[in-house]
Amino acid sequence: MAQARTRLINAIVRRVMKRRLSACKTPLDVRRLFEASPLLITPKGARYAQATMGGVPGEWIEADKPQPRATLLYLHGGGYVSMSPRTHRPITAAFARRGLRVFAADYRLAPEHPFPAALDDATAAWRALRAEVGGPMLVAGDSAGGGLALAMMLNLRDRGERGPDAGCLFSPWTDLACTGESTKGNRDRDPLLTIDGADILSSAYAGGSDLQNPLISPLYGDFAGLPRMIAFVGDTEVLLDDSTRLAARAKWVGVDVELRVYPDMPHVWPALNAILPEGRQALDEAVAFLLAASATPTG
Repeated sequence: MAQARTRLINAIVRRVMKRRLSACKTPLDVRRLFEASPLLITPKGARYAQATMGGVPGEWIEADKPQPRATLLYLHGGGYVSMSPRTHRPITAAFARRGLRVFAADYRLAPEHPFPAALDDATAAWRALRAEVGGPMLVAGDSAGGGLALAMMLNLRDRGERGPDAGCLFSPWTDLACTGESTKGNRDRDPLLTIDGADILSSAYAGGSDLQNPLISPLYGDFAGLPRMIAFVGDTEVLLDDSTRLAARAKWVGVDVELRVYPDMPHVWPALNAILPEGRQALDEAVAFLLAASATPTG
C-alpha cells in the first residue's frame, strides 16, 4: 500500500509539476508556477500571526498543544525566486504541532533582490529572535531555504555571533553550481526537479557573483564549528549529492551531522505530510533530533 501510494504521488507530481517546471524560461515563470501549486494546502491545528523580526516580515506559527519547547527560524524554499511562509505552512504547522514555536521569514526574493538580500534578511531575523526569545534556538529550511539556513550559519560563525543550537535541512540546495553527479544520474528519476533550468535560478540569485562563494553555495564552505545538523533527501533527487557531500564534508571537520536518505521520495516530501506517511516520519525524526541536540547545545 505504501509503495503504491508513493508511486501514485510521484506520478502526479511528475505530471502536474515537472512538465510545467521544465517549460519555465524565467524566474518569474517559476514563481507563478510554484505559488499556484495545488499540492500545498494550509493545514488546520495551528495559528498564524503576521509579524516582523529585525525588519524582516514573516509569520509566527504556534499550536495550542503541546507547549513549545524551543523556537525555530524557518526559511522556505522556492529557488530563491518564489514561494513564501504561506506556501510552506504544511511544514511549519507540522513543526508547531510537534512542540516548536516557529517564525517563518518572508525574505526578499530574486531577481528583484539578488544575493546577499536573502542572506541579510535571514541573518537579521535570526539576530532579532536571539535577542528577544529565550530558550533553545533552532533553524530549518528546505531546498533553497535549506541552503540559505546553512549559509546563515556560516555567516554568523564568521562574524563571531552565536548561531543556532541545531539545524535541520530538507532536500537542501547547497551547490548552485550544480556539480554533483546526481544532477545527471537522477535527471530522469527525480519526480519534480530538472537541473536543466537551474541556471535560471542560480543566475537570478547570484546576480553575477561567484556561484562557489560559500555564502551562495554553502557546500564550498568550511563547516568547522557549526552546530549539530540533520539533513533529509530522497535517493532519486537531482540534489541528492548536495546532501551527501554536505554530510561528508561536515563529518570530516568534526561536525555532528546525520543524513537520512529516503527511497523514492519527491523533493521536499515533508511538505506532503498530510498524504505521505514518510513526510510525517521525517518531521518526527527532525523534531526529535532538534530537541535532543538543543538540550546540549554546542554554541
